[in-house]
Amino acid sequence: MKEAKARIKINKLLEESGWRFFDDENGQANISLESNAKLTKKSFDEMGEDFEKTENGFIDYLLLDEKGFPLAVLEAKKEDKAPLDGKEQARRYAQSQNVRFIILSNSNLHYFWDIEAGNPEVITEFPTLESIGHRGSFKPDITALSKEKVEPDYVVLTQMPAYAADPSWQNEADRPSFIKDKGLRFLRPYQMQAVHELQKAAKKGQTRFLFEMATGTGKTLTAAAVIRLFLRTGNAKRVLFLVDRIELENQAEKAFRNNLKNDYKTVIWKENRDDWRKAEIVVSTVQSFVHNNKCQKLFSPTDFDLVISDESHRSVNGNARAVFEYFVGYKLGLTATPKDYLKKIDTSKLRGEDPREFERRQLLDTYKTFGCESGVPTFKYSLLDGVKDGYLVNPIVADARTEITAELLSEKGYSLLVENDEGEKEEKLFHHTDFERKFFSEETNRIFCKTFIENALKDPISGEVGKSIIFCVSQDHASRITQILNEFAYKLWPDKYNSDFAVQVSSNVQLAQQMAVNFSNNNLNGHSRWEPEGYESSKTRICVTVGMMTTGYDCEDLLNICLMRPVFSPSDFVQIKGRGTRKFTFKNVSRSDGEIEKTEMDKKAFKFFDFFANCEYFEEKFDYDEILELPQVKQLKGFQPVLVPATLDDVTITDPDPLKFLKETRVGVEGMKIDRELFDRFERKIAEDDVVRQSYESGNIEEAVARVHEVHINKPEDFVTLEKIRKALRLDRRITIRELLDKAFGKQKGFPTKDQLLEQEFSKFVAVNKPDNQYIVPLKMYFKAYVTDPEIRNIIDQKQYARLATNPKLTMEELRSLNGWKDAVPEYVKDYVPLNTFS
Repeated sequence: MKEAKARIKINKLLEESGWRFFDDENGQANISLESNAKLTKKSFDEMGEDFEKTENGFIDYLLLDEKGFPLAVLEAKKEDKAPLDGKEQARRYAQSQNVRFIILSNSNLHYFWDIEAGNPEVITEFPTLESIGHRGSFKPDITALSKEKVEPDYVVLTQMPAYAADPSWQNEADRPSFIKDKGLRFLRPYQMQAVHELQKAAKKGQTRFLFEMATGTGKTLTAAAVIRLFLRTGNAKRVLFLVDRIELENQAEKAFRNNLKNDYKTVIWKENRDDWRKAEIVVSTVQSFVHNNKCQKLFSPTDFDLVISDESHRSVNGNARAVFEYFVGYKLGLTATPKDYLKKIDTSKLRGEDPREFERRQLLDTYKTFGCESGVPTFKYSLLDGVKDGYLVNPIVADARTEITAELLSEKGYSLLVENDEGEKEEKLFHHTDFERKFFSEETNRIFCKTFIENALKDPISGEVGKSIIFCVSQDHASRITQILNEFAYKLWPDKYNSDFAVQVSSNVQLAQQMAVNFSNNNLNGHSRWEPEGYESSKTRICVTVGMMTTGYDCEDLLNICLMRPVFSPSDFVQIKGRGTRKFTFKNVSRSDGEIEKTEMDKKAFKFFDFFANCEYFEEKFDYDEILELPQVKQLKGFQPVLVPATLDDVTITDPDPLKFLKETRVGVEGMKIDRELFDRFERKIAEDDVVRQSYESGNIEEAVARVHEVHINKPEDFVTLEKIRKALRLDRRITIRELLDKAFGKQKGFPTKDQLLEQEFSKFVAVNKPDNQYIVPLKMYFKAYVTDPEIRNIIDQKQYARLATNPKLTMEELRSLNGWKDAVPEYVKDYVPLNTFS
């Protein structure tokens, strides 16, 4: 019975993957399949009647290529048998048919095995014929990879193979300008060492590698060298480069195109959905693959031979890690966040919900994911290494706290007498997390800005405030800070700026991405009006942002970074600080009395303003380079902190509201016509909104969602809400605006049910955690119960297992059968599964 059930499921999986196959159960091919290739009886007859029979038995499934000849063997086991039990049997079958690929499956758990390259790997979908054909078009050669010479000009040799013969290269005086003009990217010693360490690890049989390299040390160039290494030596034919931000996606595509275009084609997946297979390098945000389960729907596990994850501890965890694990083959992680970033912090005392504990777990998972369980990466190059070797600069860290922020940061918090609804005064406590969310202080913001302007590092050529980025709590906070800075600038330098000393660069501002680019290129709102005349530095001196410009933003002449907000993510903190570490030489050419004067001054350091003790948050007893004395805000004339007024969410109505009348009407399975029309009208309005469309199609999903909220949700005429839409669509779960956008713009046909989403989430859990076969079925039951039943979650979280006696979804016996997996599900769900979707 179990064997028959497994075969039915396997047949369905094969047909969904587009395979033509021959199985030993009925002795015939699945010729009823809609075929994209010619499969004739002649191809079977030419091989003889028993072509699927071997000396030691029959092959369960023989998978056929486009011409009907053997391409892979599928060894099927009963549901209660481990797929790996059939490993050696399948190897013999594969060798007898002279095929290289094997799938091991019991219909619940599957493995893909290239018997000429490594071990069986867990897969959550069967590979397609086209994908395995791609994989079969080359054979990995570790010897070639490990022996390949990687020298400083390794990337340059693909940019300009004959560079060494050019007269400008041979003339040492002309060489620096030649390199700059041609954009030649020579590897630095530590970048070569990174590649060499990978070669050594691969020679030892490792297939996963991790580079821990500080921001500004050229991880993308190092990745380009690794990509060329794999493609050139025949160990990969197609590479996937995953990032977690749109700006990083564009940056990576540009870098690979500039560095490798003469030999390899690079595309961004979402811009080349129909012909990405023609490229050797595919770049994508991990979100593009995660959303709506696109990874499993549009790709096969064998589509990519090398997967590289940039800022890997953010882009390979949870759902994102499921994408990473979906593909078989070599894996390389790049991270700028060191394992030991929580210096002097007793991590055993961190609570589970503490952001530092969450990211600590993520980082440890990252090291484990890349085969570095010992905590030692394949290669490491820290900020201190970069400073010591002369490639990076260290920050001057300035501790700046007002009286109020000091109290907000204290364990007790900032105490304030507030009038309650009864008109009585009562004490209310605020902490740093409340700043600019529940607690507003205009004077505190003014002191922040005044302190920053007075203490910021100055441009060494013009003497004006050096180029700076300020990070704020919210869009509204960024808007207020920008206004205050421009007011100060007008008073101090009325002839230099036109309310453009500071500019808000955040996702709700049009052309924000281009503003960031212009700031880096020193032409945001024109050039400096300061002496010397003609100095090409940006007129705008400060970009005020919230979450933009944190990752992958290059602005080498940045001199000041300011945190006017608390930061709780260690990776964000490391990335923000890393914006200023790059070296730079300030240059200007001017004429005086007919003679040309050249001025060059090196960037020695940058200043890092910390108004919320973020450094202490990540490193207790942090030794600040400067302690800035700030005025006492409470004593400033006219000061009055502003508190957030109560919202409807804060109000509970307890007065009785008796029922006036009751009328019941039975609605048919098709739903009410008015409900269906409600959704249709809403969908049309979204699709016809040019602002929504432009934001969505340009990848600014956050802006598109905000626009729908602002303009279309709960507005007159229909007063549409997400709950009304859910009921109109007869969905058994909550729906999101992102899903509605995808439906309106044709990215998805419908809305999956709660159980379909649960199956997808469990599939990701399996891809990440790789449980043994014996636990698959009980784990799935436990996983679904924990996600969908609040009582089960409470029982497990509180360890009150006796209560299971009265809950029909999970028994104590089923819980015991999970052995060591009991705690893995809650930890995974809490970190990565959106429970609201299933409520």
